[in-house]
Amino acid sequence: MEGWNHTGVKEFLLIGLTENPTLQIPLFLLFTLIYVITLLSNWGMIILIWLNVPLHTPMYFFLSNLSFCDICYSTVFTPKMLVNFLSRHKSTTFSGCVLQTFFFLEYVTTEGVLLSMMAYDRYVAIANPLSYTAIMTQSICVQMVLASYLGGLINALTHTLGLLKLDFCGPNVVNHFFCDIPPLLRLACSDAHTNELLLLIFSGVIAMFTFVVVMVSYIRIIIAIQRIHSAEGRRKAFSTCVSHLSAVTLFYGSVIFSYLQPSSQYSLEQEKVSAVFYTLVVPMLNPLIYSLRNNDVKNAAIKSICWKKIRT
Repeated sequence: MEGWNHTGVKEFLLIGLTENPTLQIPLFLLFTLIYVITLLSNWGMIILIWLNVPLHTPMYFFLSNLSFCDICYSTVFTPKMLVNFLSRHKSTTFSGCVLQTFFFLEYVTTEGVLLSMMAYDRYVAIANPLSYTAIMTQSICVQMVLASYLGGLINALTHTLGLLKLDFCGPNVVNHFFCDIPPLLRLACSDAHTNELLLLIFSGVIAMFTFVVVMVSYIRIIIAIQRIHSAEGRRKAFSTCVSHLSAVTLFYGSVIFSYLQPSSQYSLEQEKVSAVFYTLVVPMLNPLIYSLRNNDVKNAAIKSICWKKIRT
């Protein structure tokens, strides 16, 4: 088909995190542990929310979707990474690389937008507590979550279709542990200027949108908290935001560090480490942050454990 990929490259070789053979097994064990914890903690959060009626609120509806996104997000990278730790030929097919890029863009965008939606939810809960359930109806929450996934889909399709229009004739070595857009564009034989421009525009728009929503929401949250007269009331109101603030800081902090380094100070090895953090570590930490700092989740977990013991 004219205008689409006429590539001579059938596979890409992934260098991975390190080429040091003595680190392959330790890293395999470490990331296997991280992946298992990620799956167990996120599925546990989803099941816990589903089983406990008191958690059937907008906040936990968003949280269950965040957990599902984290499961999918980490699964895009980890299984292939673990296989490559034990393989001498660390390769991925051209189609496999394109699919990994698509799902990476889908879930990284969805997670970023979803976190901004959760910031708005916290604003409504604190600034308008009496109208919270009337504003954040089930229909509105579903639409907000679907909008997050739609934003991810549009971003992923745009860049994936752009990749398919490029020619790859060699070299085929990707200096990364997954098929990220920037290292792939550097391997293209044809002009990738349009792809780079689209990447800059879409990344800028998504980053600006999510940043504005989060910042405006928290500025208005701070204003609302200042209007609460009692110190206990202010403390309780702010405590409902601590978990979300931690998740936002971890996710956006690692992404910004990864992609917004000055060119003079750019280090591919540092970029790999920060990529590991937001692609693998953050999905593991999110449910732990929300469970350890949230009394509702802890009480629901204790109740579920006690109920299971009673039944047995």
